[in-house]
Amino acid sequence: MPIQDWKPVIGLEIHCQLKTKTKMFTSCGYKAGEDPNTQTDAYTLGLPGTLPRPNQTAIEYGLRLGLALESELHEESRFARKHYFYPDLPKGYQITQSDHPYATGGTVRFPDPTDHGEALTVRLVRIHFEEDAGKNLHLVGDDVSLVDYNRAGAPLLEIVSEPDLRSAAEASAYMRELRTVIRYLDISDANMEEGTMRCDANVSIRRDDDAPYGTRCEIKNLNSFKFLEQAINAEIRRQVDLIEGGGEVIQSTMSYDPGRDQTKVMRTKEEAADYRYFPEPDMPPLEISEAWIDSVRATLPELPHARRERYGALGLSIYDAGVLTAEGALADFFDAVLAAKAPAKKACNWVTVELLGRLNGDQRGIEDSPVSPEHVAELIALIDGGTISGRSAKEVFDKVYAESTSPQAIVERDGYAQVSDAGALDAAIDEVLAAHPKQLAQYAGGKVALKGFFVGQVMKKTRGQANPQMVQELLAAKLPQVSES
Repeated sequence: MPIQDWKPVIGLEIHCQLKTKTKMFTSCGYKAGEDPNTQTDAYTLGLPGTLPRPNQTAIEYGLRLGLALESELHEESRFARKHYFYPDLPKGYQITQSDHPYATGGTVRFPDPTDHGEALTVRLVRIHFEEDAGKNLHLVGDDVSLVDYNRAGAPLLEIVSEPDLRSAAEASAYMRELRTVIRYLDISDANMEEGTMRCDANVSIRRDDDAPYGTRCEIKNLNSFKFLEQAINAEIRRQVDLIEGGGEVIQSTMSYDPGRDQTKVMRTKEEAADYRYFPEPDMPPLEISEAWIDSVRATLPELPHARRERYGALGLSIYDAGVLTAEGALADFFDAVLAAKAPAKKACNWVTVELLGRLNGDQRGIEDSPVSPEHVAELIALIDGGTISGRSAKEVFDKVYAESTSPQAIVERDGYAQVSDAGALDAAIDEVLAAHPKQLAQYAGGKVALKGFFVGQVMKKTRGQANPQMVQELLAAKLPQVSES
């Protein structure tokens, strides 16, 4: 049975590190990138006599995400201890939420990556709070491992999906959308390369869409979209080869080796009982009032899927709407261009093609753009009003980008105003025709394609400032009448 005839079933468990100033259950400060073991305290190191205390800002960030994803927020949730022993977990247990998370259900809507058509929807099982572990550092070439406890205790949200994904591409698109939502909410940098967003993928296969789910295996610690897709596809291949070879998939925890493009078994999958969960005795239930939820709801921005729908209603393509909403700052910039009365489609072209092209070339973000939204709208108005030609507009835009100066000022200073005076254009056309008698004779002989040549010469003579439509009309009256049949 070919591999493409097997049906993958995929669910993701995504860990998102919140960008609070302090850790989840202690007032110890935390900032990524500091020297190892410089951001620790008695609680972080698991010393006796310390007590956990929830970070209020982290709780509010969690509420923002739950509301944005339309989850059910529970007025009471509980923390638990998840026991396991590893060098990067000084206490010997992790505080998390097991049976009573603060949020259940919810959905993530994202564009179908295969045809950019209707949006796909992934259901969520839960979102819960927990604290991060430290970080083990394995020295290459030495039989030595070190541990950095800076990250231990940093606040995390874990977002667990239902097994609604059916391909590695869908899994990547889903995670990209979730990252975009998280960044819109400004609760995390959600940067996979820096480890502030990480993913575990649960993968199984079945023979057809109506068959029961197969035995799933969990691929741990995927830290890039590329590796997420590669690891899922590698695990699908492994399971297909195993079953078609007469073997059986055993529920396991897997790692992914990108060098070999293979998944391999780390250990057989632990069950919940292996972690010996029990209620955290040092913290009472977390109580979240309706008033608190309402106050957080009032701070929510317009979310990516809502913006895509709004841009679609303005006539933008699904692709263009996706580009504009990929980052909140870019969508905000585009909305500011619209607020300055620019037409949506023209604004989209100037922002996504001309401006982003220049910014990407300089490795700058939209936040550092020397061109303001008002500059873009003003340039479009100059084109639509006939003040400058489309050809001149790009030269003007280059100067706006270089100088961060208004287009109108550059047009006036550098003489880019479009020539629409019939007398001046008539004179320019006469000079061009007189200077090219050979081409004029060829045109009269039936080579009508030369009309474009004459238009180009007039534009060149006027340094691109002639009104192209007027040039076409005046030139047609002066050229010999030739049949185009």
